[in-house]
Amino acid sequence: MIKISLCMIVKNEEANLERCLEGIANYMDEIIIVDTGSSDQTKEIVSRYTNKIYDFTWINDFSAARNYSISKASNEYILVLDSDEFTQNIDISEMKRLIGQNPKRIGRLLRLNEYTRNGMLYRYKERVNRLFSKKYYHYEGIIHEQVTCIVSENAVSNAGGVSGIDETYPIPLTVLHSGYEGSLETRRRKTQRNINLLKQAHEQNPDDPYILYQLGKSYYMEEDYASACDYFGQALYFDLNPRLEYVQDLVESYGYSLLNSEQYETALQLLNIYDEFAYSADFIFLIALILMNNGKFNEAIKEFLNASEQREAKMEGVNGYLAYYNIGIIYECLGDKKNAIKYYTMCGDYGVARKRLDTLT
Repeated sequence: MIKISLCMIVKNEEANLERCLEGIANYMDEIIIVDTGSSDQTKEIVSRYTNKIYDFTWINDFSAARNYSISKASNEYILVLDSDEFTQNIDISEMKRLIGQNPKRIGRLLRLNEYTRNGMLYRYKERVNRLFSKKYYHYEGIIHEQVTCIVSENAVSNAGGVSGIDETYPIPLTVLHSGYEGSLETRRRKTQRNINLLKQAHEQNPDDPYILYQLGKSYYMEEDYASACDYFGQALYFDLNPRLEYVQDLVESYGYSLLNSEQYETALQLLNIYDEFAYSADFIFLIALILMNNGKFNEAIKEFLNASEQREAKMEGVNGYLAYYNIGIIYECLGDKKNAIKYYTMCGDYGVARKRLDTLT
């Protein structure tokens, strides 16, 4: 019979932990919590759900803490969550059935990221590696740690420290992630810690593009787009596999960093890799924004429409109301009121589009 141990590392998470554990605890066969030095009510909250609470002296190494939590699990199969991830949907019977079919592969939950920027709500979805057998996998990396194959003759191959596509499968677990929310000051406090650890990792592994990517993401999070461009650009010098999800996000984040730092002409260089990422609504939408910001309005409209025809997107709206809204903006700027109204109307309840409609009508 397959059993699953939930393994978490926490520190001063009283604001999120109750909600996190409340949503997942009843589905788990065991809960392992490793505390890295809490001074608030974290342990008291944990004690309501499990007595398997362990202290771990923080040594600036997330993988060390993750692997310590895994070592305390009595079950082979491990599910990893963070305290700012809240269960939305789960089918535990189906999850265990899938484990039985994929005993040596990594299960990927669906994570919905919600955050507000300049008063606008954004939703972004992604698959994240979180369910695996501790016989075959552990964590590596002092920061933004990755599920990585344990070297043995029975282990599944793993290239470049980031799990490949063929060794993973989706699991019926959806979580809402609030970690990207907060004021710029709040985000900077978090990212500065991460940046310090990532720079240490970069010194140890100067030729690891994934570390450069994560450095770029950290600067992107605190809206230092010039520094983000620098690290993303360094990562892109490497021969990267476009099938890896982090590479896709690297390209898109680099494009948005260029736009946000007003490097519009430089951003046009991403047209050179259009064919490699043309399957992605998110990439097509980015290309449309780049064309729009370079005054290539007809080409931009074509690409926004192309994005709107894609069935799936990671960022909510890029294959729908966000594409239509930007087409409306273009037509309004060109003085074509009729088409502007048409595309704003197609945005449905999207707030800023409704405001433009009120102005035009």
